[in-house]
Amino acid sequence: MLDNMMFIEGPRWRGDQLWFSDMHDETVYRLRPGEAPEAVVSIAQSPSGLGWLPNGEMLISSMIDKKVLRLSSDGTLTEHADLSGIAHRRINDMVVDSKGRAWVGNFGFDFEQDEPPSTTKLARIDPDGRAHVAADGLMFPNGMVVTPDGQTLIVAETFAGKLTAFDIAEDGTLSNQRMWASIDGATPDGICLDQSGAVWVASPVDNAFLRVREGGEILERISVGSQAIACALGGYDGHTLFMCTSQAVRREACRAKKSAQIATVRVDVPGAGSP
Repeated sequence: MLDNMMFIEGPRWRGDQLWFSDMHDETVYRLRPGEAPEAVVSIAQSPSGLGWLPNGEMLISSMIDKKVLRLSSDGTLTEHADLSGIAHRRINDMVVDSKGRAWVGNFGFDFEQDEPPSTTKLARIDPDGRAHVAADGLMFPNGMVVTPDGQTLIVAETFAGKLTAFDIAEDGTLSNQRMWASIDGATPDGICLDQSGAVWVASPVDNAFLRVREGGEILERISVGSQAIACALGGYDGHTLFMCTSQAVRREACRAKKSAQIATVRVDVPGAGSP
C-alpha cells in the first residue's frame, strides 16, 4: 500500500483516511487508500501517538520535548500539555477516549544508548490540558486502546512482553491493574482492538502481527519480512488491518534506508469502532 517512508508510528483510521506519524521524517500524514500520502503538519521534535478531542482537534505526541500538541481546524499548532514533569525519557504512543482524555506512554529508559531497563509512569491528560500520573511501575508503556464502553484501558508493556489492563473511573482515574495477556517471546508495540475484544499486537522482535485474546491465547499470526511496529483496523467496512513495518529503528538508519512500509490484509473481525 505504501513504502519508502522512514519510520511509521501511531496509525489511526478516521474519516475514511489512515492518519499516521513518520517519526524520523518529523511529519504527520493522512492517506486515503489508493492515493499518495498527504502531509498534515511538521513536528520538529518527532511525532508519535495521535488522537482527537471531541471538537475534532487532533492531538499529537511530540516525543523529544515531551509535549502533546493540539492541531486546530485552521492549522494552528499549540501546546496542549507538557509531560516533562512525568516522563523522564521520550514520550511515545497515545490513546484519546471519547471524553477527550489522553493517556500517553514513555520510554522510561533510552535503549538506544544502552541504558539499563527501568520502569516508568503512564500520564493522563484531561481535556483542559492538565497532566496527571495515571499509573507507575510500567515497563516501556507503548501502544494503548480504550474499550468501546470507555471502561477499560489496555496498555502494551513492550519490554515486559505483556498487555496490562486498568479499569477507568468516571473521573479518568485508573484502578485494578491486572495482566490482560502475557505473550511469551513478543515485544508488544502498537496495538488495536477488534469488535470481538481481541487485540492485534505488533511485535518487532519476531516480525509478526499477533491477534491475542484476553488471557494470552494467540488466535492468529501474520508474519512479515521486517520489524512489526504498529497496526490499525479500518477501511470502508473496518475489515482492513493496516500493518506498519520497518527494517530499522535508529534515526540515521531509518533516514538512510527509507524502509518503512504500510501493508494491508483483510481480516474477518472488524475494528472495534467500525460500523
